Amino acid sequence: MSKRKCPICGGNLKKGTTTYTVDLEFGLVVVRKVPAKICSQCGEDWIDPDIASKLEETVAQAREKGTEFEVITYDNTVTTH
Repeated sequence: MSKRKCPICGGNLKKGTTTYTVDLEFGLVVVRKVPAKICSQCGEDWIDPDIASKLEETVAQAREKGTEFEVITYDNTVTTH
């Protein structure tokens, strides 16, 4: 990974994971272990566009189902556990 810098504080970005949470007003979706770049200085997380797209699909599916509460583990295909 190249030496990318955090746009917020200038710290180094390193590979890691984060938890992505969306409040649907009628329910909550939590996706754990999402690949991200994490700033070593401020802790801000950055999700790549292709991963963000998959997360948006997951949230749309939960919205269609009327999910009240769902916890999902991300694994390249975003599957429910």
